[in-house]
Amino acid sequence: MTESVIGIDASTTSVKAVAWSSSGQPIAEGRAGYALDNPAPDGWEQDAEAWWSATRAALCACSAALGPAASAVRGVCITHQRETFVLCDSQGRPLHPALVWMDARGRERVDAAIAGIGAGRAHAISGKPPCITPSFYKLFALFERHPELRRPDLRVLDVHAFLTWKLLGRAMTSLASADPLGLVDLAARRWSPELLAALGLDASHMPELVEPGSVMGTLDAALAGDCGLPAGTPLVAGAGDGQAAGLGAGIDRPGRAYLNLGTAIVSGVLSHELKIDRAFRTLYGAAPGSYFLETDLQGGTFTLSWFADRFLAGEVARTTGVTLRSEDVLADLERRAAALVPGADGLLVVPYWNGVMNPYWDDDATGIVVGLHGGHGPEHFHRALLEGIAFEQHLHTAAVEAALGAPIDTVVVMGGGSKSALWCQLLADVLDKPVLRARSAEATSLGAGILAAVASGLHSDLAAATAAMTGTGAGFTPGPARGRYRELGAVFATLYPALRASLTELSRLRRATP
Repeated sequence: MTESVIGIDASTTSVKAVAWSSSGQPIAEGRAGYALDNPAPDGWEQDAEAWWSATRAALCACSAALGPAASAVRGVCITHQRETFVLCDSQGRPLHPALVWMDARGRERVDAAIAGIGAGRAHAISGKPPCITPSFYKLFALFERHPELRRPDLRVLDVHAFLTWKLLGRAMTSLASADPLGLVDLAARRWSPELLAALGLDASHMPELVEPGSVMGTLDAALAGDCGLPAGTPLVAGAGDGQAAGLGAGIDRPGRAYLNLGTAIVSGVLSHELKIDRAFRTLYGAAPGSYFLETDLQGGTFTLSWFADRFLAGEVARTTGVTLRSEDVLADLERRAAALVPGADGLLVVPYWNGVMNPYWDDDATGIVVGLHGGHGPEHFHRALLEGIAFEQHLHTAAVEAALGAPIDTVVVMGGGSKSALWCQLLADVLDKPVLRARSAEATSLGAGILAAVASGLHSDLAAATAAMTGTGAGFTPGPARGRYRELGAVFATLYPALRASLTELSRLRRATP
């Protein structure tokens, strides 16, 4: 009977539980989704209890798919959407809807949050330049809106800690999971008293921190039985989805970057030293003692789906009553966009649908569309979005290379977007670097599986597990379009700096609208 481990990936819209063999092959999976609510401008929330319901459902479906082999599951590990958190009481009961990483309410309060600390100090402690993305700033704004939530029995839980509480009855999370909250002192490897004090909190309001890959406890017989797993199955501390994806992509040396083409576009390079720079944000790696120097564009497949759903499928549903699947609309756009020449016939899109982190760290930034004319159709806009994301990634990668003084020689892609041959080739052309697909598009879950495989003894150490369980698939090399894209990329790079003041004023006027 094949021994396996399960990687639980609690992402922005669903939970995937994938059983992995010791050779890194997926042998069973279960999935369950949940809603993403938009209750106010810039507001994105979820029901945290839905994370748990979906996790149970996904685990049950995975174990059912395993059949008798479910008895050979050796361990379970969690990876998850980062910066998303929920406020609970001392019994783990949510006090407010969870705030999702995209929530940008309070973007105008970022400076106020660190008024007593200073931007440089906050960056040095947490490794994250001030912007609305880290949970620290979301919490500051939330407490201003709802001061009654700051209570003695308050617990601030990331997704990992909330699910661990449900699975073990203890509020625990890993350093590599909690780090994106922006409340961890990277050098000291503990909650920062200084940053917590700025929120009126202390370490008693936070979950216990453990190293990624450590065994946090075992599932009791009743819960394991409900989920179809062996009693005493170890629960292993995981990492945020970006760091787990890097591990699942086999990023085990500097100079080799992962690129997760998911809801957000996240890229990172490995470092064995703690480095701080505005070209990236610094995070603990999934491998204990390592760091990922990460770039982030919060508008990847989210932006593509937004266009397909709001302007195409949504319009068809409104006028005809026919509901089109988003996947079908996107597949049709992909076919039509692939037939266009590079440059989308003069259309350029700067994809700042959810503000911009590196390299500008501007929460007021919004999307820019230039070059529209009467010959453009939906396929042009789709291709321009793909190209715009690639141009933006080129800015990110070049800035990281400059900060490190060393080149990135290979990019390994994973996530839903990596299934698009058009997008992968665009990235190779624009980055002017070879792009390799990770062997598994579910590299995030695989990263969690690797941690579980080591902790449960399926592999002797992380190096052995990574070598055995990861690999690459199809490759894309820069083609003749790279010269054309170099010229277009130079134009792209001028757009945001030229319009920054205007975007800031538009953001102010938008907030002032009655």
